[in-house]
Amino acid sequence: MRIATWNVNSVTARLPRLVEWLGRAGPDVVCLQETKVGAGEFPAGAVAPLGYAVAEHGEGRWNGVAVLSRVGLADVSRGMPGEPGFPDARTVEARTLAVTCGPVRVRCVYVPNGRSPGDPHYQYKLRWLAALADAVAAEAAASLPFAVMGDFNVAPADADVWDPAAFEGATHVTPAERAALRRLQKAGLRDLVPRIAKGPRPFTYWDYRAGAFHKGMGMRIDLVLANAALAAAVTDAFVDREARKGTAPSDHAPVVVDLALPS
Repeated sequence: MRIATWNVNSVTARLPRLVEWLGRAGPDVVCLQETKVGAGEFPAGAVAPLGYAVAEHGEGRWNGVAVLSRVGLADVSRGMPGEPGFPDARTVEARTLAVTCGPVRVRCVYVPNGRSPGDPHYQYKLRWLAALADAVAAEAAASLPFAVMGDFNVAPADADVWDPAAFEGATHVTPAERAALRRLQKAGLRDLVPRIAKGPRPFTYWDYRAGAFHKGMGMRIDLVLANAALAAAVTDAFVDREARKGTAPSDHAPVVVDLALPS
């Protein structure tokens, strides 16, 4: 079984690339982030011929997550208990979706960016990650294979950014963000670090500016956090850098995980 996560940075803008990638990579389940379409507006008809059903959670121009599966969709849960909103508690964004797909359960996440450590969005990000840790605790400890997958907007360690000095004073690398990520791991979720297929490190995001992709100026912020049952079934994990190349790509590349699950 193959599962994957990809921040597509607008499913409308990236639809031809998404369809091509699905046909080439053949994931059974894929979590998508930053779909940027409203509720019920995901272009499900474009992926249906490839065998994919869609569960989506959208809000319009911003955010949005979706799970595509060709092994079934069940127990769909949009949002999460205790999820904070921004700029206030009444405005809960479309950032997470949990679905059971055949023998696995996945939670797709698009963690808030945080903007800057002094911005209110940064505190929102920390509250959101705390709510996520609470929401996944039971499934992290369960026997059903489970993974939290998506764009976490946190680089777990200095080795996960191209130059730690370049990020001094910025989000994605602060001690508080990394501590929030470690809390998820302490709940029983393992960070599945992709193998290095090409390049010095398995980055998943490169800014569009200044030729960052070609210069290797990237970050590893798209993560797959797996519980013990799913981690034990992993046979491979890699970043599909080919999806970041060519005309009008997303600024993220997919992370792909192959599983050998008990029959």
